[in-house]
Amino acid sequence: MSSHKLHPLKFVPILKEKIWGGEKLKNYLHKDSKGTQIGESWEISDVKGDCSIVANGSLKGKSLQELLEEYQAQLVGETIYKRFKNKFPLLIKFIDAKENLSVQLHPDDTLAKERHNSFGKTEMWYIMQADKNCGIIVGFKDGVSVDDYNQSLQENTIEEILNFEEVQPGDTFFIKPGLIHAIGKGVVLAEIQQTSDITYRVYDYNRKDNEGNERDLHTEEAKEAIDFEANNEYKVNYSATENEKTSLVENQYFITKQLQLSKSLHLDYTATDSFVILMNIEGETQVDVDNFSETLHAGETLLIPACFNQVKLTSNKSTLLEVTI
Repeated sequence: MSSHKLHPLKFVPILKEKIWGGEKLKNYLHKDSKGTQIGESWEISDVKGDCSIVANGSLKGKSLQELLEEYQAQLVGETIYKRFKNKFPLLIKFIDAKENLSVQLHPDDTLAKERHNSFGKTEMWYIMQADKNCGIIVGFKDGVSVDDYNQSLQENTIEEILNFEEVQPGDTFFIKPGLIHAIGKGVVLAEIQQTSDITYRVYDYNRKDNEGNERDLHTEEAKEAIDFEANNEYKVNYSATENEKTSLVENQYFITKQLQLSKSLHLDYTATDSFVILMNIEGETQVDVDNFSETLHAGETLLIPACFNQVKLTSNKSTLLEVTI
């Protein structure tokens, strides 16, 4: 057993080069990279081969996997530890789409277990920045049938049947399994999802990589997974009040609330049997837990272990996402 006490944890971002990535994560969220195509910053990850490493405090250098094995329910909460054991249940990211992402969808738990021995992928997006007239693809246009979809695949006209939504900062979308979707170029967002990296890509704009190869598509795998009834259920309507929690998305996998801060706020998690993740979306926030103090800048993420109940947040002006289970 380690002599080190648990404390609020920052992790080293895992930066992912993508064919569609850009430089906003570096320039706008100050991620440490020389790359020009950084598409994703994995803030907290327990995906195999991409396990987060602690960046701060006395536990610096430890992996999330090591912490889970050592601290168990102290880290994640009793109920969550019983449910997931030594597997961290969420994957937390920031994403920069310089170009359109592929049109894709994710399987649910049942299909993912059967095909990949994995969790499914339920996720949400919180828009942080968007260039003018930019947006996302969510669902099909009204009235699109399975036959319409199959025909569009044969004729390479899928773009004509997809639903495009222009976005602005603060817009929130719930992307459930089976919902066809794509982040459009010019958009930066925060993504909260189940720990899963299973994606069925159905269209990729016929683009080629540096070697002249088109990326693999998963058209057949996707057919069974697509939900044609998922239209119009994705955008989250909410009205925020300063210095109060505003509920955004709540389901069996995660609960996400928004906080717009303009002063000090005390949060009591005594009744919450869960870790708390704070994603700092804009501004600067000081987080005080016991004798531990950490400053979060825009684009930084903090994991507060379940064994801490009292948290004080201080800011003149900032926006955070609070994620629990």
